[in-house]
Amino acid sequence: MERRQRTAIARDIDKKIVFLVGPRQVGKTWLARDLGRDFQRPAYLNWDSLTDRRVIRREGWLPSTDLLILDELHKMKGWKGFLKGVFDTRPAGTRILVTGSARLDFLRQGGPSLAGRFFTHRLMPFSPAELAGSPLADDLDRLLERGGFPEPLLADRQEDADRWRQQYVDGLLREDVLDFERIHDLRALQTILDLLRERVGSPVSYQSLSEDVGIAPNTVRKYVGILEALFVVFRVTPWSDSIARSLVKNPKLYFYDGGLVRGDDGARFENLVAVCLYKHVLAEADRTGRDHRLHLIRTKDGREVDFCVVADGRPTTLVEAKWSETDVDPSLARYSRALAVPGVQLVKDLRREERLGSVEVRAATAWLKGLSV
Repeated sequence: MERRQRTAIARDIDKKIVFLVGPRQVGKTWLARDLGRDFQRPAYLNWDSLTDRRVIRREGWLPSTDLLILDELHKMKGWKGFLKGVFDTRPAGTRILVTGSARLDFLRQGGPSLAGRFFTHRLMPFSPAELAGSPLADDLDRLLERGGFPEPLLADRQEDADRWRQQYVDGLLREDVLDFERIHDLRALQTILDLLRERVGSPVSYQSLSEDVGIAPNTVRKYVGILEALFVVFRVTPWSDSIARSLVKNPKLYFYDGGLVRGDDGARFENLVAVCLYKHVLAEADRTGRDHRLHLIRTKDGREVDFCVVADGRPTTLVEAKWSETDVDPSLARYSRALAVPGVQLVKDLRREERLGSVEVRAATAWLKGLSV
C-alpha cells in the first residue's frame, strides 16, 4: 500500500537531505526502500547492522551511489558532524535519505548544526484519510481495535495483531529506550507506560504518576519525555489567549499506536481522533513550512474542548470527539462562537449529519477522510 507522502519526499530528496522519522515499525524502512526503486544505484545501510556500520564509518559506499539511505544513523556518536561532512562533500547527483525512530527536536541538541541542509517528513500510522480508496477506508472499527501501524492493521487475524503488539512493546523497552538513553529503573518506565495506557483522555499529572510509581516527579517527567522522543506518546497542551486567561496546564497524552489504549470506547475513539488530527498538523507543517499545532482548551471552571487546531498561532478548527452523543457539547459551541472558528463534533456512529450555528455534527469516518496527510 503506497504511502501518501512518497511524492513529496521524492521531490525534496533532489534538494536537500531528507529526514524520514516516526515510530518504530510504522513503515519508514519500507518506504525508503520503495523510494530507492526510482534510482539506478541506491545504497541502503542500517546502523544496527555490524556490517553496514563498518561501511558507514569508512564512507565505503560506491561513488556512483545516486540515493544513499542511512537507517537509524542517530545512534552513531557524532552523527550530525558525520552527516554534515557527507552532505557537503558528496558527488554531484547523490541524494541522501536518513530514517530514524527518534524525534529530531531531541536529536538536534548539541553538536554541529545541519541548518539549511535538510527537510523533515514525519511518517505516521495509517488514518482514514490515507486509507481513502482502499478496502479499509470505512472500517473505523478495525482502526480502533488494531491501531494504524501497517502490520497489525493488515494482519489476517486479531491474534497476529496482538502478538505483534506484545513484541513491539517489549522491543521498544529493551532496545530503543536503552539505545536512546541509559535508564536506571526500566521497571518504573514500564509502570509509567502501563499507567498512561489507562489514562488516555485525562489530564496527566506528573506528581500523581510519581506517587503511583514511587519515583521523583522530575524522573517521571524525564521518562515521559523519552516516550515522547521515541514516538510512543505525544502530548496535546492547552491553548490560550485573552478569552481563557486561567488555564489548567496539565497536558493530555495520546498513543501513536491506538491499540495500546486500555480504556472504554470513548477513550479509544478520542485517541484515534487525536492521532488523525496530529498527523494532519504534522503533514501541513512538513509540507508548507508553516507553524501548525494541535492543542486543547480547558479552563479551571471545567470547560473543555478536546482539540484546537492552530495555524500560525491562530485557531482554525475546534473538534470534539463523542462516541455516540449527538447533542452539541456546550463548551464546543461556546468557544466556537468566542473564537469565531468552525466547530466540529465527531460522532463515531451517526445517522444524520447536521449544522447547528457554527458547529457541525459530523460522522467521524467521513470527516476524518477529508484531512490532509
